[in-house]
Amino acid sequence: MNLIQTILISMVEGLTEFLPVSSTGHMIIAQKLLAVESTEFVKAFTVNIQFGAILSVVVLYWKRFFQTFDFYWKLLIAIFPALVLGFLFSDKIDSLLENVTVVAVMLVLGGILMLFVDKWFNHPEENQTMDWKRSLKIGFYQSIAMIPGVSRSMASIVGGMTTKLSRKNAAEFSFFLAVPTMAAASGYKLIKLVTSPDGVSMLSDNLVTLLIGNIVSFIVAMAAIKFFIGFLTKYGFKAFGYYRIVVGTFLLVLLLMGVDLSVL
Repeated sequence: MNLIQTILISMVEGLTEFLPVSSTGHMIIAQKLLAVESTEFVKAFTVNIQFGAILSVVVLYWKRFFQTFDFYWKLLIAIFPALVLGFLFSDKIDSLLENVTVVAVMLVLGGILMLFVDKWFNHPEENQTMDWKRSLKIGFYQSIAMIPGVSRSMASIVGGMTTKLSRKNAAEFSFFLAVPTMAAASGYKLIKLVTSPDGVSMLSDNLVTLLIGNIVSFIVAMAAIKFFIGFLTKYGFKAFGYYRIVVGTFLLVLLLMGVDLSVL
């Protein structure tokens, strides 16, 4: 990847990681539009620049990370389903990362769901305490996002709302949950890259690219989180639903017309 491709893909990651529009799906689309070859390093890059987005959550909510052990226990419970399923189906998930059709279909289906999320699930109860049952349920919802185009943010926020958390509390727990989930995914992908043939030399040759990617995703994610909390609390999910439907439908039309997205 050249510098422009690195910056653009990293901006997409930072902007979409915490919005319910699928960061993985958007990075796959960006990769295709920028004609970036899907090498082992590129696959690792799109996962590992999540470190920058992770750091933005820690910086913005640093006080919340100095709480009791119970806070971390709930996060551990919530990431358990994703850890198990990610380990069992890692190769299948990797194969889906190159499938724009899957991304497009999931964007549309997820968008349709988001048009009704507020009506179906926005009924917060007075008790907003996060217990282990809520954490585990949110964790199972989050694991659905292993399918590209679903959106980890959307899945975990909707999961939280089904347990009668408010939109704001569900979104914030989704941010916190992103830290161990994305750290585990990034670490696993990095280990796979380093232990692969020529992995160490591939990584050393692209350290600057990884550094730039994480810096860009960190800065953009900081702004995106601040925007999202305010927008979600005030307006809900419909705007994101319409956006997903428009983008997904546009991609499906292009694919049905036989357009090669890698040469757009």
